[in-house]
Amino acid sequence: MFCVLFDMGMAVITFIIGILFYKSNGKAANFLSGYNMRSTEERKKYDEIQMCKDYGKRMMYMAIPFLIGAIIDIRFVGIGCLIAWGLWLILFVFLLIERHKRER
Repeated sequence: MFCVLFDMGMAVITFIIGILFYKSNGKAANFLSGYNMRSTEERKKYDEIQMCKDYGKRMMYMAIPFLIGAIIDIRFVGIGCLIAWGLWLILFVFLLIERHKRER
C-alpha cells in the first residue's frame, strides 16, 4: 500500500508543480536551472511565458508514469514504483536532450 500512496503522491506533486509553472506567466522561469544564472541581456532573448508553459506541460506529462505505477502497484506491489521511476527517468533524459538541442 505504501508504494501506491508514494506513486500517487509523486503524481500529485509533479502535476501541481506543472500547473504552477504553466500558470505563472513567466515568473517561474527563475526556477529553471541555468536560466536563472543568465544575464538580463541573455534573458531578453527568451519568451519566458512560453518557456514556463512548455516546462509546465512537460511536468504535467511527467506525472503520468506515477499514475501508471500506482495502478500496477495495486496488483504487483513494488514493481509499479520501479516502472514509474524508470519511465520518469526516460522522460527526464528526453527533456535534457531537447533542452541541449534548443540551447545550441
